[in-house]
Amino acid sequence: MLKIGGVNPKKAVELVLKCHEPFPALAIDRHWNLVAANSMVAQFFTGVDESLLQPPVNVLRLTFHPRGLAPSILNLAQWRAHLFERLSHQIEATADPVLASLLAELRNLPAPASDQEEHLQGEHMGIAVPLKFRSPSGVLSFISTTTIFGSPVDVTLQELALETFFPSDDFTMQILQSLG
Repeated sequence: MLKIGGVNPKKAVELVLKCHEPFPALAIDRHWNLVAANSMVAQFFTGVDESLLQPPVNVLRLTFHPRGLAPSILNLAQWRAHLFERLSHQIEATADPVLASLLAELRNLPAPASDQEEHLQGEHMGIAVPLKFRSPSGVLSFISTTTIFGSPVDVTLQELALETFFPSDDFTMQILQSLG
């Protein structure tokens, strides 16, 4: 395998995911399929239908499916709009038929009513869309970032994106540190 700057790309991704703990982080391919995740991600899969966790796991399908994470996302309408916008931009940029088919499939899943809280979070729009997740420990609140590797010599690495989640309040920080 090609090494970039003396570092194996797969090892670099694994290192970033591990170093992000105790916060959740995952690596996805260009079709939003799960490639790797740190140990914190699995903690959010409690109650998810096993069929949605069979490889290849599509994280958007897992997120928005009624037997997936959707029932635990308190601001589902806002989160859905945010990710659908990201996916739409990807489709515009790439004309990828797999992504277009995925978006059509996701749009056919039950849509949540607009979140009352959506209006309260307006100051975050455009900078960071919060993810409010119901857990056994209480409501966890996150902001996320996406990191894309740019390497003209490794197409596989270019097609990976890291989704990293950060606590957006002290309660979430404390819970994640106790779980980690």
